[in-house]
Amino acid sequence: MYQLLNEKQIESYCPLNKVTRKWSDRMKTVEEPLFKSYVFVCIHDELQNQVRMTQGVMNFVYWQGKPAIVKDKEIEVIRKFLNEYNNVVAQPISLQPNNKVKIQQGIFMDKEATILKVQGNKVQVVIDSIGYSLTAFVDKSNLAMIEKL
Repeated sequence: MYQLLNEKQIESYCPLNKVTRKWSDRMKTVEEPLFKSYVFVCIHDELQNQVRMTQGVMNFVYWQGKPAIVKDKEIEVIRKFLNEYNNVVAQPISLQPNNKVKIQQGIFMDKEATILKVQGNKVQVVIDSIGYSLTAFVDKSNLAMIEKL
C-alpha cells in the first residue's frame, strides 16, 4: 500500500521496525511495519478519495468525526526512535479502572485524574480539584497514562 501511494505521488510514511528473526540456520534482521495496517499520509482534503481508492486502503483513522491528524513533530519522533532502536514493540494503551491519567485537551488540560470505568471510546474519570471530586466522561484520545513509579 505504501508503495502504491508513493507511485501516485502521495506523500506517505510507513514506519519500519528492524526486527531480528531466527531461521532454523541463522539470525536475520528484517524490516516490518511498526504499526500493522497503518500508513501515514500528508495530504489536503481534496486528495482523500484518491487515497481511499488505492488498493489495500480501508479508510482513514477517525477522531471526533474527522480523519485523525498526526503532527509533523510526532512523526519525526517516531522516525528518530526507529533510527535509534531495533525490535521496538508498539502496543495500544490499555486503560483500566484505577489507572492514573493526565487529561491532554479541554478545560481540564494537564489535570491528573483516576479512571472509574471505560465505556467504548469514553472514559469516566474522577478529577480531584478545589476540595471536590469532579466526575466527567472524557474521550480516550484525550488521556495519557501516568507512569507508575
